[in-house]
Amino acid sequence: MLTIQDILETNRMIEENKLDVRTITLGISLRDCAHPDVTIFCQNVYEKITRAAQNLVRVGEDIEAEYGIPIINKRISVTPIAIAAESCRTDSYVPVAEALDRAAKAVGVNFIGGFSALVDKGYTKGDRILLQSIPEALALTERVCSSVSVGSTKAGINMDAVKEMGILIKRTAELTKDRDALGCAKLVVFANAVEDNPFMAGAFHGVTEPEMNINVGVSGPGVVKRALEEVRGAEFDIVAETIKKTAFKITRVGQLVAQEAAKRLGVPFGIVDLSLAPTPAVGDSVAYILEEMGLESCGAPGTTAALALLNDAVKKGGLMASSHVGGLSGAFIPVSEDAGMIAAVERGSLTLEKLEAMTCVCSVGLDMIVVPGDTPESTISAIIADEAAIGMINNKTTAVRIIPVPGKTVGDRVEFGGLLGHSPVLAVNRFGSVDFIARGGRIPAPVRSLTN
Repeated sequence: MLTIQDILETNRMIEENKLDVRTITLGISLRDCAHPDVTIFCQNVYEKITRAAQNLVRVGEDIEAEYGIPIINKRISVTPIAIAAESCRTDSYVPVAEALDRAAKAVGVNFIGGFSALVDKGYTKGDRILLQSIPEALALTERVCSSVSVGSTKAGINMDAVKEMGILIKRTAELTKDRDALGCAKLVVFANAVEDNPFMAGAFHGVTEPEMNINVGVSGPGVVKRALEEVRGAEFDIVAETIKKTAFKITRVGQLVAQEAAKRLGVPFGIVDLSLAPTPAVGDSVAYILEEMGLESCGAPGTTAALALLNDAVKKGGLMASSHVGGLSGAFIPVSEDAGMIAAVERGSLTLEKLEAMTCVCSVGLDMIVVPGDTPESTISAIIADEAAIGMINNKTTAVRIIPVPGKTVGDRVEFGGLLGHSPVLAVNRFGSVDFIARGGRIPAPVRSLTN
């Protein structure tokens, strides 16, 4: 039973510490839209999405008004298009991306995810068409997000796909150079991709999911930061316990929103993603939490240990607060979307190499990393390979969302706006990886993949 104290505390978390539900994401299966004629397929896709999601935004706004809980984004994820569109007789899925974009605009969501392919072991015809369509698709659409899974603990790493993604990211950057390579901000490369992730750009509706469901992503870095201020100087046992209790409270808010949205839309409740997802707003930063633990600046020695504690405590606290937990769940460290991370890069305490070390213990990986526009394709591919290896060996999801901005170099600043924020351009190791990436083939799965 809720007490007055519970209500007042939640109100403070929302009003003073920027607690919000980052997204409610409606997952929609498109498998029944299949048709050999790509025009008919696109029509089927548009009609199904607009029918299924016609009330999504209104329901989100109603819940927000009734409960006073900010719901920042309403989004859609769909069956990976490489699967859903594979029966189409076409050499391009760009028309499909345009249909997704029209549907997203028609129902009022800010992003739609699922222009995706899963190529951990190799390609099908649909996978190849999807990958080659990515640069043009992201250049011609506003709300479509794309993801490609190139490896997993079970499958190893598809290095042919890793090589190709470096080429495609550079091509996407070039096609959207008038917008500071914004297309690359909507493209993420995964290892161990999950099927119920509500966050963009990596959301897609997996083949094991039901016809439709609601997945919710909560966020509250500011709430955790405020809680840690109350135990400043305390031992790490107390720090971890404080984060656990706070994560529990944050997740209860997400559980409430998820259940209400599912009930009102008449679809199953999927999962609550426990992730602490920051924003460019001051006070809503994962970096500030790490600094509250005693670091002079995020990136200083001890940062990886602090992030490991935070990530683990968030998961432990949130697990007890929701009947179904999933997605990526933990702490995100997207540079351009976190005011504290941006400040740390600008003051020189946070480098690309330190970020890579941090990804060993956080929820995702190298996220919203802006690099010089002349960064070679092979270097981008090698960065992806490193992150995929971290995910494969540690049996965790890792990802790369890297943005080589044409005409920009180290020290320049790039503005994306909104939740995507802004970022200085990070330096990249100047030594090459051309011959390494040229090998191709597959890096075999580790021995732990044999565990059943």
